[in-house]
Amino acid sequence: MSAPDGGPSGAPAASRLRAEGATLGYGETVIARDLDFAVADGAVTSVIGPNGCGKSTLLRALGRLLRPRSGQVVLDGRPIQRTAPRDVARTVAVLPQSPLAPPGLTVGDLVMRGRHPHQSWYRQWSSTDAAAVTEALEMTGVADLADRPLERLSGGQRQRAWISMALAQGTDLLLLDEPTTYLDLAHQIEVLDLVRGLNRDHGRTVVMVLHDLNLAGRYSDLLVAMHDGEIRASGPPDEVLTPDLVADTFGLESKVVPDPVSGSPLVVPIGVRGAGG
Repeated sequence: MSAPDGGPSGAPAASRLRAEGATLGYGETVIARDLDFAVADGAVTSVIGPNGCGKSTLLRALGRLLRPRSGQVVLDGRPIQRTAPRDVARTVAVLPQSPLAPPGLTVGDLVMRGRHPHQSWYRQWSSTDAAAVTEALEMTGVADLADRPLERLSGGQRQRAWISMALAQGTDLLLLDEPTTYLDLAHQIEVLDLVRGLNRDHGRTVVMVLHDLNLAGRYSDLLVAMHDGEIRASGPPDEVLTPDLVADTFGLESKVVPDPVSGSPLVVPIGVRGAGG
């Protein structure tokens, strides 16, 4: 099933990054078929859905980490597979789930790695790179931690450091795969406040995979709901997070009420569909 490409419930037809009829998979396994999805420029979009539905697979394809079996991903009007990886990395930053770093790596060294796409044998480290790293550290609030090893940071600080590295790439498009995984609630809010600030204050377009429906509804301009490799719904949170959608996609009976703080849809679980009681 395809996501709508225009109108109030879908991403705009003119989009810098989009999947067109993309079939995605690993080895002999097909995860998603014929996906159409246009990233909404200037917005925060969250992809939601049960485990194994294709959320992370879609994100990997959008970031040129996975080649579609058929169809294509288009970046700035050109098939992304025809664009050199270094050129893609200057435009799209991808932060995978649970990224790893060598032991002893400091925050500053990590963020400097974000400038690798801008390096070459004829263009070495420059004042432009140094300024980009400084700006990224300041935007994420970790400038005072630049000399501290990653393993000595809290979960929220570590995630902000990784986001800082992605920002140092100097891209307008950020793809974040479950940026709140393994974080406690306070650190989840800390990271999502940062993401929203990067969008509102610095104009970053963000696509992220989230599991928590209520946080997705609060922090996103648009939601994309996936199930069994298909996009079942796409649009503003109050149009996507409905009791019927939650039941059909997650097998969960629920009530959806306004969040008393943000006014966004708040999913209140009742029970698993089909369970007795």
